[in-house]
Amino acid sequence: MNVFDYLFGDWAGYNNDFVLGPGETISYSKLYNESIETARGIFSRFGENNPIFLISENSVFFIKNYLAILKSGNICIPINPSLEKENLEKIIKLAETKKAFVSPGNLRKFEDFAFTILNDYLNGQDTSDIPGFEEMDITGFDENRTAGIIFTSGSTGEQKGAMISHKNIIANTGSIVEYLKLSQNDIVQVVLPFHYCYGLSLLHTHLKAGGSVVLNNSFMFLGTIINDLKKYKCTGFAGVPSHFQILLRKSRDFKDTHFPDLKYVTQAGGKLHTSFIREFVSAFPDIDFYVMYGQTEATARLSYLPPKDLKEKTGSIGKGIPGVELKVVDKKGKPVKAGEVGEILAKWENIMQGYFKDKKATMEVLREGWLHTGDLASIDDDGFIYIKSREKEILKVRGIRISPKEIEEVIVGIPGVIDCTIHAISDDITGEAIKAIVYVNDGDLGKLDKYKIQQFCAKHLSRHKIPKEIEFDTKLTFNTSGKG
Repeated sequence: MNVFDYLFGDWAGYNNDFVLGPGETISYSKLYNESIETARGIFSRFGENNPIFLISENSVFFIKNYLAILKSGNICIPINPSLEKENLEKIIKLAETKKAFVSPGNLRKFEDFAFTILNDYLNGQDTSDIPGFEEMDITGFDENRTAGIIFTSGSTGEQKGAMISHKNIIANTGSIVEYLKLSQNDIVQVVLPFHYCYGLSLLHTHLKAGGSVVLNNSFMFLGTIINDLKKYKCTGFAGVPSHFQILLRKSRDFKDTHFPDLKYVTQAGGKLHTSFIREFVSAFPDIDFYVMYGQTEATARLSYLPPKDLKEKTGSIGKGIPGVELKVVDKKGKPVKAGEVGEILAKWENIMQGYFKDKKATMEVLREGWLHTGDLASIDDDGFIYIKSREKEILKVRGIRISPKEIEEVIVGIPGVIDCTIHAISDDITGEAIKAIVYVNDGDLGKLDKYKIQQFCAKHLSRHKIPKEIEFDTKLTFNTSGKG
């Protein structure tokens, strides 16, 4: 089945709005019809299986053209409009195409790339009777065909395109809808970009459930986040760690605001330190907090921690989502015992087909039917998984392996601290030492110093894990996905 037909299901003629918000709205029926019309145009001019770029901020423009590309049997490559020129040129060369949908606000920015702009090319064309399009049978469509290529820098910094099939999206979407118990009554506020797999999963799941999305592309204006959650009666909110850190410790109003319709929040895209989770749950005891874990290579999601287990299993990413099999293994591939550390492996229908035109990288992560995530974790006696670090993030100081996340976890527990990053630096005596960059609000800058941080660390960490150098900063920097 084409994922387009799966997502719309019984909603093609639905008159309720799928997109809500102050900027623009669109109903299910209008979105369906306009996407079909564009899909016919794409199919008639270019056929099938062509990579097509989609360069746009979160908008109706993105949603309509994304769905049209999938319906036409072509392959969508969503691109971050802020992507560096050098990296975009590499992707264009790899994809061997310049077909693109580019949102009106980005046309001038990308005019030097000489894209074939499909939103202009197809405009005004009669697509009512395109030979062959209607023969793309809903049930006979090969769902193993590639639907999208999501580029991710991963742990090495190199751009790699995860090839995601129609089947991958269908499997992952159905599983997420199941464990979040989504329905047509659900409205999620979307601050995550659709070129990022976590953001794209919100589009998939709420379209499938018959719900709605509220698009907000201005997260740094915290007042709009709070107002939109209330105004549009959002039942859900999804964010990466930085979103929760900023809302909890940089907003004066968030924790004191009552959100009568908000049922749950989800957090993925990296580990949110437990002090922030406890702070959120304390402020909003009636809102379910879902800790989740995933990778682009898994379409989006691999595991979740049910809110009922949050108190007892704080710090865990939970267990596999419905359908996904997870295991933690040692370097010989044998399952670790409780408390031991190994690599997380995953298997199911949501695992990517491989990396686009990169057999070597594909063979490194897809072996014997398992996705090797590169994430190090332990497992407890009840089967709950706890992320420790990525293999490449482990520091070696004086020959001792140290996880930065363990130190960061302690420092963000200090009142006034918003975030913290840990690095290894050169040291004349020991060869290597630990440096902490501590992010605080302007008003708290004078309340903390190097020695207070070190004294606090000494109460919770071994001596060799206490940072030798500490730098303070008041400016958090994040990419468009909200990651630091």
